[in-house]
Amino acid sequence: MNWVRSAIFAVLQTALTIFFSMVALFSFPFSAHARYRLITGYNHIVIWLAQQLLGIRYVVEGLEHLPKEPAIILAKHQSAWETVAFLCLFPPVSPVIKQELLKVPFFGWGFRLLNPIAIDRSAGREALKQIVRQGKDKLAQGFWVLVFPEGTRVAPGEKGRYGIGGSWLAAETGAPIVPVAHNAGEVWPRNAFVKRPGTVTVRIGPAIPTEGKTAAELTRAVEQWIETEMARLPPAAAHQ
Repeated sequence: MNWVRSAIFAVLQTALTIFFSMVALFSFPFSAHARYRLITGYNHIVIWLAQQLLGIRYVVEGLEHLPKEPAIILAKHQSAWETVAFLCLFPPVSPVIKQELLKVPFFGWGFRLLNPIAIDRSAGREALKQIVRQGKDKLAQGFWVLVFPEGTRVAPGEKGRYGIGGSWLAAETGAPIVPVAHNAGEVWPRNAFVKRPGTVTVRIGPAIPTEGKTAAELTRAVEQWIETEMARLPPAAAHQ
């Protein structure tokens, strides 16, 4: 049954992607925040479908830790689930993504109008400068910045190398860092067609002050908090 449910979900998600890519194109004259509210209707529907069809539910812990001012979210990256859900769960965010995503038909068209920071990951220091330059603009516009410091999705129980980009932006701007741990990869594995029912736990940590700290110091603090909490998260509770 998981395969059948996943197939139905894939068909509906594809149809929604095409529809909302058209919505995104027509939203071009609107302000960035108005476009965001309109286009992320896609995210809300996909997460709802994941709950109803796939049995993937979620709980969020630590919402009280979110600061009032725009911040930089540094989160674990295991799954496609969080790339969709985090645009619903947090204040309006500008995600840092790889440029190639903007070239994906339909999906990329809509994403381009969602105010992302699209970088060439092979550009090294130039990519860091781009994150800082564009990140400052996004924060000034009232958008939070979402960064997955591991850069790519990692399997549950594994840890990638934590990049310095998000911490660099925080050190340059003084914006607080909000670390986030979650276990979405246990129910929506990387590149897996078949998803499993269960409950994703999203755990938001206390904001990390950044004034007077180096990017390296901030990266170490974020990595320590996230990886410690990953070991403490409850298993995604499967149910049929």
